[in-house]
Amino acid sequence: MKKNVGSIDKIVRLILAVALFSLFFILEGNARYWALTGLIPLVTGLINFCPLWAVCRVNTGPSEPKA
Repeated sequence: MKKNVGSIDKIVRLILAVALFSLFFILEGNARYWALTGLIPLVTGLINFCPLWAVCRVNTGPSEPKA
């Protein structure tokens, strides 16, 4: 897997994950399980790879020098 998530993007994803996880304690009933969608930005932020962005050929990571 080639890294395609940059540092600013990583920070935004981790903040979004924390915000989504906090909904677990705020929401009531079955709606609280929507907070588990925070796993997606958490994992993609931690491993610096987003499969959706790989398909769309988006890269916010450091650019590679061209030979």
